[in-house]
Amino acid sequence: MAEPQGPDVKLPDPVEMSRAMARIAEQSQKLVTEFLTRQAMEGVKPPSDPLNIGQAFLEMTSKMMADPAKMVQAQMSLWHDYMTLWQRTTQRLLGQDPDPVIAPSAEDRRFKDAAWDENTVFDYIKQSYLLTARWLQDTVKDVDGLDDKTSKKVDFYTRQFVDAMAPSNFVMTNPEVLRTTVESGGDNLVKGLENMLKDLERGKGQLKISMTDYDAFQVGKNIAVTPGKVIYQNELMQLVQYTPTTPDVYKRPILIVPPWINKYYIMDLRPKNSLIKWIVDQGFTVFVISWVNPDERLSNKMFDDYLKEGPLEALDQIKIATGEDEVNGIGYCLGGTLLATTIAYMDAKNDHRIRSGTYFTTMTDFTEAGELSVFIDEEQISMLEEKMNEKGYLDGSQMAMTFNMLRANDLIWSFVVNNYLLGKDPFPFDLLYWNADSTRMPAAMHSWYLRNLYQKNLLIKAGGVTLSGVPIDLSRIKAPAFFLSTREDHIAPWKSTYSATQVFSGPIKFVLAASGHIAGVINPPAGNKYCYWTNAKLPKNPDAWLQGASQQEGSWWPEWHKWVAKYSDEKVPARTPGAGGLPALMDAPGTYIAMKAGV
Repeated sequence: MAEPQGPDVKLPDPVEMSRAMARIAEQSQKLVTEFLTRQAMEGVKPPSDPLNIGQAFLEMTSKMMADPAKMVQAQMSLWHDYMTLWQRTTQRLLGQDPDPVIAPSAEDRRFKDAAWDENTVFDYIKQSYLLTARWLQDTVKDVDGLDDKTSKKVDFYTRQFVDAMAPSNFVMTNPEVLRTTVESGGDNLVKGLENMLKDLERGKGQLKISMTDYDAFQVGKNIAVTPGKVIYQNELMQLVQYTPTTPDVYKRPILIVPPWINKYYIMDLRPKNSLIKWIVDQGFTVFVISWVNPDERLSNKMFDDYLKEGPLEALDQIKIATGEDEVNGIGYCLGGTLLATTIAYMDAKNDHRIRSGTYFTTMTDFTEAGELSVFIDEEQISMLEEKMNEKGYLDGSQMAMTFNMLRANDLIWSFVVNNYLLGKDPFPFDLLYWNADSTRMPAAMHSWYLRNLYQKNLLIKAGGVTLSGVPIDLSRIKAPAFFLSTREDHIAPWKSTYSATQVFSGPIKFVLAASGHIAGVINPPAGNKYCYWTNAKLPKNPDAWLQGASQQEGSWWPEWHKWVAKYSDEKVPARTPGAGGLPALMDAPGTYIAMKAGV
């Protein structure tokens, strides 16, 4: 059967094309000149291997060469796969319909265009890539004699290479891009180059890929709009109290401790998916810590300072605002780590004002720290410390790139194709706006955090870390605990978060949600998405826990509400922000949340 004919080629107007290319050439020359001048003035000498990748791959290569028979076997296996693919491609060309040798996973959106399956040539390109990618990754995983850290680094950066080399990332091997180029007469590539230059300008010489329409959102206007007031602030945080939506509220307030590695409004993007609004609507008085986006003036702030000026100070101010001594705490990710540390610190002082703790995707044991551990070795930490000491903080863009690399196909390459090859503007998406709204890390705090928690894993050891003169022992925590982890979490692997169930001393409920670090947590009941698992027993092995767990459909939020209500006391008249012992300073979400990190 003959292949369907493509559309007639629409050639661009040569005069307009010449003008466009001249404009782009002029802009490119200006950018490159400015970039090189800036580099020369600043005396920039980038390290040859800042991520310490070369040594890892050198070690892998030496181990592979020590067992040539295994390499020959791997090569023969790949050759056999190629021969099978060629035979089946020939069968397709002869009109038959053989099964594919390999197929992308259902979640792989790179090959969603119908031509990848329907066109024999593109199907061959796709399968060749998938076979080569599988061979590369299986080969590096199968090298004997590598230590665990080196093995993980090699595997991670091999995947980065494999993802970058996908045929979908190139004009001549992406059917959608080719079709668009023919239909537009190349306008998509001209527009794509303009988009790239704009991103270079926005990144001041570094390619800062646009993920969304940044002009479509404004914090406090169309995201982070749950009504409330800032009732207190210090150098590190503003304390927000939300306006009640019910005539009566639980007597014991909720204090939310978000991570300072991201901004808290992931829990308050829009009314329909706002976790904060939903908790307010269930009849709780809700407070949230809004961390400052620190600059060089806060370079010496330590983890101790975040503890004292964060949750401990918030507890004192909540007492003034409501008259209540006790709260139920919620911590998300690093905020959960701080919450657990705070409770252990307070228990050592016989202070039990945090009546219960809820921990969203929270790590306290960093033995298996997931793919983030790839970035935590002595060479990379030393490099980060050198950079942080120059500025007094870790630049927000570096942190953002680290997280984007964990999901490179979704957060890097999909935008390269959309913005630069297809020449499209990124779609307005509130979640990606939040993802790009990066935060800085104070140099002293971040160095302490990386070395003592990630590198040395001291928090899980009784007395392993001392904060403000108090040895921290998580096994002292008797406050009831609710752990919410997510099954596909690439930042806080759920089996690592589960280990806290074997350490804390109080009653514990562990819930595992479907999806990942964000979508598994921000899953409102109205969406009727995903599922979650519960199991009243807490065996030592997390796999045993999951094997005995029951699957529940929909959002885990109502499950948590039933749990936390038991520790929330009776109902009292609703509390209006600013009407208690603390006057309102400004409307929520305040000013700290609006501070931009820049590049």
